[in-house]
Formats: sequence, C-alpha cells, structure tokens
Amino acid sequence: MNRDSLDNWCERGILGLVLTILVLGPLATGAVRPLEFLIIQGLTMGVLVLWGARLWLSRRPQLLWPPICWAVAAFTILAIGRYLTADIEYVARQELIHILVYAGLFFAVLNNLYRQESILVITCTLVFLAMAISFYALYQFVTHSPWVWNIAVAHKVNGSGTYISANHLGGFLEMLLPLGLAYTLMGRLKPVSRIFLGYASLVLVAGILVTVSRGTYASTSVAMALFFGALLFHRTYRLPSLAFLVVILGAGLYFLPHSYSVQARFKPMLGGTGRIEDDTRIIMWRAAFRVWQDNVWWGAGPGHYDYRFRQYRPGDEQLRPYWAHNDYINALAEWGVAGTALVASAWVLLGLGVRKTWPVVRSTPNDLGGGRRSNKFAFLLGASAGLVAILVHSVVDFNMHIPANAILAITLMALLSSCLRFATEQYWVTVGAWRQALASAVMLAGVVYLGNQGWHHAREYVWLKRKAGAPAFSKAQAACLQSAFAADPMNADTACDIGEAFRMQSSEGGESYRQLAEQAMEWFSRSIKLNPWGGYSQMSPWVGNGWCLDWLGRFDKSAPYFQRAEELDPNSYVIVALVGLHYVQLGDFAAARPWFERSLRLEGHANAVARNYLQIVNNRMLEAATNEISAKLSSPLR
Repeated sequence: MNRDSLDNWCERGILGLVLTILVLGPLATGAVRPLEFLIIQGLTMGVLVLWGARLWLSRRPQLLWPPICWAVAAFTILAIGRYLTADIEYVARQELIHILVYAGLFFAVLNNLYRQESILVITCTLVFLAMAISFYALYQFVTHSPWVWNIAVAHKVNGSGTYISANHLGGFLEMLLPLGLAYTLMGRLKPVSRIFLGYASLVLVAGILVTVSRGTYASTSVAMALFFGALLFHRTYRLPSLAFLVVILGAGLYFLPHSYSVQARFKPMLGGTGRIEDDTRIIMWRAAFRVWQDNVWWGAGPGHYDYRFRQYRPGDEQLRPYWAHNDYINALAEWGVAGTALVASAWVLLGLGVRKTWPVVRSTPNDLGGGRRSNKFAFLLGASAGLVAILVHSVVDFNMHIPANAILAITLMALLSSCLRFATEQYWVTVGAWRQALASAVMLAGVVYLGNQGWHHAREYVWLKRKAGAPAFSKAQAACLQSAFAADPMNADTACDIGEAFRMQSSEGGESYRQLAEQAMEWFSRSIKLNPWGGYSQMSPWVGNGWCLDWLGRFDKSAPYFQRAEELDPNSYVIVALVGLHYVQLGDFAAARPWFERSLRLEGHANAVARNYLQIVNNRMLEAATNEISAKLSSPLR
C-alpha cells in the first residue's frame, strides 16, 4: 500500500472517529458523566494520532490556518497557564482536559475534514441523529415518561430526549435545524435525499416544541429569522423558503395554544404574575459578577465558579449551581477579562470569515434563469444560523459546558472556518521540516498528556463506582475511597469523603474512636489543603475537623473551624445547622437556638436536623428555666 492510499485511509479514520464522537455525545446524555467523556477523550487521541500520521504521509503537507486559529491557540495556552496557578488543581485540570479535547478536535476537523463530501456526511449524520432523538423526546412528552435511558429524571412538562435537561436538547436541535433546512432548500442532492432531510427538519421542529424551553424557543426564533431573512433576498429560494416558513409557523401556532404544558410554563410570565427577579438565573448571575470582581483580569480559575459561588450564595438559593446559567458571565467569572476577550475574539474572527466567504459561495442564477444549487452556500448559511442560535441560548443557559453540544459547536466553527479557502488561498501554510516536527511534537504531547490523565481518571472512576456499592461510611467504603485517592491524590472531595467515613466510624464509639477521629482530621486537613474554598461533599472539611475536635473534647480549638466554614458558605442551611450542633456539643443551648432558627428560615421544609434540634434546645432551655425557678421557690427565705 503506497503513501497516498495510507493517507486516504487516515483521513477516513479521522472522519469515522469524529462521527463517533459527534454521535456518542448526544446519545450518552450529553457526555456529562465521566465514563462517556473518557471515551470521547480516547477517541480524540486517536484523531490526533491519525492526523500526525497524515503529516508524514502526505507528499506536500499543508496546514489551513485562518485567523481564528490564533485565538484558539492563545486561549489554549492561557488555559494551561491558569491551570498551573489555580487554587483547586483537580477542578482546573478537569476543565483543562475538556479544553484540550475541544482544541484538538477544532484543529483536526479544520485541517482534515474540509472536503465537501466529508461535510455532507457529517451534516446528514447529525440531522438524522437529531431526528431520532426528537422522536424519543416526543415519546417522553406524550407519555410523561420519567426516564432517559435507564436514568430517572423529573419530566414534568417537557421532553429531553437523550439529554438530562430539555434545555440542552434544545441547544443541540437548534444548531442542526438550520442545517437540515439549508440542505433541503439549497443543497445539491438527489430529490429523495432532499425529501428525507426536509422530513427530518420538520421532526426537529417538533422536538424543539416539546422541549418547552423558553431559551430554546427564543434562540430558534432568532436563528430562523436570520435564515429565512437571508433567503428572502435570494429569488431562487424565496418561494420554497416561504413554504417551509409557513409550515413551521403553522405548527407552532397550533401547538403552543393547545399545549397545557406550554401554557403552564409561559402563562405566569405573560400574565405578569412571574417576576424576572424570582428566576434563579438572576441569583446565579449576580453571584458570578461578585466572583469576577474578586479577580477582574484573570478570573477565579477554570471551573472555580461552582466553589466560589458558596461565599455569595443568597439565602433563598440552596441548590448547587455548577455553572452560572449564562456562558458569557460564567466565562467572565472563571477566566476574567483576558480569557473572555480571547473567546470573544474567536467568535468575531469567525464572523469576519463568514462575511468574507459569503459573496464567493452564494449561489447565482444560471443562464437559463434557474437557480444553481450549492452545498457550500447551504452549509455556510445553515451552520452560521445554528451557531447564532447557540450564542443566543447561551445568555440563559450553559450549553457550552455540555460536552456534546460544545463539540458540535466547535465542529461547526471549524468547518465554517475551512470555507475561507473558497475566498482566498492565503491561509494555507506549507509545512516544512521544522513546522512538521513542531506540529508532531505538540500532537504527541497532547496524546501523552490526555492518555496519562485518562488512565488515572479511569482508575479513580472505577474505585468511586465500587465505593457507591459499599455500605455507607463502612471500612469497605473507606478502602475504596482511599484507592480512588491513590489513583488521583488531588481530589479534595475524595479526601473529604474519606474523612467523613472515619468520622462516622468514630462516632459509633468503641476503643479506637480517638484514633479514628484523628484519622478523620488528617483527611479533612488534606481536603482543605487541596481546596481551600470548601466543597460539596457530604460534610464540609472545616466542619468535619471542628466536629472531631468537639468529639475529642478539644472545645478550645474547634471554634475557628466552624467560623471558617460559616465564612465560606454563610447562607447554607446545612452549614448553619452544623454550627448550631457545635454549640449543642458545648452545652450552650442559648447560643445554639438562633443558629437552628436561622437554618429553618433558609430552608423550612427539607431540614429535619435543624427542626429536631431546635425542639431539643427549646426543651432543654425550658427545663433549665423551670429547675431554676423551682430552686428559687424552694430555697428558704433569709
């Protein structure tokens, strides 16, 4: 087999691996869980290996390097730098791995899958995949199914398909709907293929409708306005596009007024009874701005918003946010002005590239007065409208933190950037010996790093899964956690969980209770060192240390730990209740009572600890007062 044949097989291999990633992500609940992303990480390594092989197999290797590449490369370098200086190494590393995977896929797709045949295969595969997922969402909506595969979720008024959240299914569908419509109306395809694509596009419309997602509706509306607005100025596609527009609007006008779920979702807002200030998104946005203000230029650190949010948690928000539900504000909080400017510059450069390519690929009437169909123009318009949709949706959600949706957006960006070659040849770079060596070294470093991290993360994942099957806080569970920590000794949550297991074992008493408490404090201290901002484990490491000190009778040393826990999460009903328990241990019931009362004000329903202990404290204080009065009444008068 000669070099050209091997090169062609490598190109096909890259296409196959990229398609596998694009299909696996959405089907596997968006690839938000560790195992699914580990698979995508491994597939990305395969893409990089094949691309590296192509650099040496090609007789005249070239790189396509449009301006957006500089922004992507600069942000990747910034991500590495911020990881090295982050407060929470483990969290920053997970975020860095995601960015390296995304960057690797962007450059690989841009330089290997720019042929029109590859773009068409990717587009058709994704549109028909989205059709299948939309059918699943329709089934969930009609039957009120509480299941996504074998995962029980709370489907009350919507369908989420293979995603956990309907908002993220909406993000996936809204990026692909314009592509399906574009190839149906403008693509140079066989009539049967166009009919199937048109049918799939209408199913995507139904899938979007049953998400009952306000953000999806708004972003899809903007994308459709852009899409049909562009076609209305093109006389060849004016009538077909108007026909599709009428069908889509008719479906929406029929479905929306007749759907109880949609009415339940939108009536409070339209009737003026729901206030935007009551939306939890506003709460998380305000917290994100305060996190950003702590580090304006460089941000709090990759993935750090979730942990820094606790300091600025308002009293009426007790859930864990994960992200700010606004990708722009989230980027500002975690990456600061520098990182957000680089991300924004990538989108600006992409837009400028589309503007430069538009007049070149836009179809023009032929000599007979008919319209010439163009796959180039279909992809340019469809992908551009789809990316506009996800940009709009990102104002009210975190779709770019869902790996499947982020990878889809990055793939569309890379393919759109590759279209610049139709406008100019200036972005082709001949790869000489030194560039060949440098590119190969970068790819090799990426493969080695991702492989090493994937191995350690896989081992950690296996032990954490085994821990879930062991009795809570047992020796077997502690052993599994210790093995997980050995696989990755930078995970503060694992260290905290180990400490909690030993603390619970110590609380059962026995001859070794002191030794177990000391072990618990060692692990809590490790957790604090790895994550000084505290985490979301079963118990705060600061509180855990304080509890162990109280249990061992070292009351003079425990107070600073409880004070620090309260400083880091002042409006957490759990932390506030645990501070109250500290005062119960001290026997200071008068000091404990306001903490339990405050905890109940923060969370009045699912708060049995504060409710029960408040009753105990009140009873003890009443008994003490009664005994004091009785003693005074029975004492002889002088």
